[in-house]
Amino acid sequence: MNPPDLAIEDRYASLSLDQAWTRYESIRDRLPPAARRGRMRTAARLLDVAQDYDGFLFDSFGVLNVGETVIPGAAECLRDLRARGKRFCILTNAASYGVDTALAKYRRMGLDVRADEVVSSRDVAFAHLSGRGWAAIAASGDGFEDAPAPLTDLLAITDWDTPDGFVFLSSIRWNAGLQDRLIASLHRRPRPVIIGNPDLVAPREGGLSLEPGFWGHDLQDRTGIVPRFFGKPYREAFDAGLARLSGRVAMVGDTLHTDILGGMDVGCDTILVTHYGILVGCEVGALIAQSGILPDLILPSI
Repeated sequence: MNPPDLAIEDRYASLSLDQAWTRYESIRDRLPPAARRGRMRTAARLLDVAQDYDGFLFDSFGVLNVGETVIPGAAECLRDLRARGKRFCILTNAASYGVDTALAKYRRMGLDVRADEVVSSRDVAFAHLSGRGWAAIAASGDGFEDAPAPLTDLLAITDWDTPDGFVFLSSIRWNAGLQDRLIASLHRRPRPVIIGNPDLVAPREGGLSLEPGFWGHDLQDRTGIVPRFFGKPYREAFDAGLARLSGRVAMVGDTLHTDILGGMDVGCDTILVTHYGILVGCEVGALIAQSGILPDLILPSI
């Protein structure tokens, strides 16, 4: 799939669900395998099955919020889980900001979330940065103070052949023309690429926005360079979240190819929510059958 021709001011340029689904299916060999078949039970809400688990890993977009808007019932669900003594951790692939900023965002939305209950793919990616002159594809104003290695905004660099590697944190300022320029530079001088958000798309108020994972897989197709992806569905983010929980844990998410595959890969039960995320309005059963990715439980929302 060729990237759509996007203008740099197109803040949340998007794909249709059909396009996103086709692309996810085309890269299945780059994702964790569907290690088992889930039980495919249904329930009305998460609290109806909370007694079956000691803890929960939550996706953010499509489960707790859509863009900057909290999903109805999410705050109450987290509050009630805490009252029941259930532990939880949010695994966010939003790599534009670290845990402190994510925490402030959740609290603005009325979500009772604590600092040790958030794992950001940005932080997971930064844990693997060292010793290079990295250039970041990032949101405007990102200062990179939390990075353990020198990082410079790529769009502030004239000669893209000079950085020793690239870290893709946000697609908010990215477009097809910039992608072509980066790929030309990588053909001239191959270098490592880190993708801090493996999502192809994310649900926002106006539709499905293109995310760094979309551009990362396009880059791999066109250069042969295999980026390192950090965040769901890859193990490092799940390991960081599971280290904060114990007992029987379920992964709750809206995306089969990231949340559900990744949860299966680390041995969690998996819970798919359908009413606010990437699958809203879809024939979910048909998509599950087509993909062969079967969650253990399906909910409309938490």
